[in-house]
Amino acid sequence: MRDKTQTNSAEAGDGLIRAGVIVFFVGAVATLVTVAPLLLGTTPFPSYMFALSMLMGVGFLIAGAGVLRSAAAGRRRARSVQ
Repeated sequence: MRDKTQTNSAEAGDGLIRAGVIVFFVGAVATLVTVAPLLLGTTPFPSYMFALSMLMGVGFLIAGAGVLRSAAAGRRRARSVQ
């Protein structure tokens, strides 16, 4: 039987981490698509593709903010237990 204390509720920062991972992977795909023509010797993509490559860094920052928020919530929870 399942214990009622174990739930699948999202903790603080989980949504930011998930969103950051998705944005990071979109940026990673854009980076691969942008770099491929440069390595293959074909015509490069327009400059907006290079801007989409910056989503890797943005996703990393969003996920990092989620990790920090989750850690802060854990510290608050630990203080309230003591």
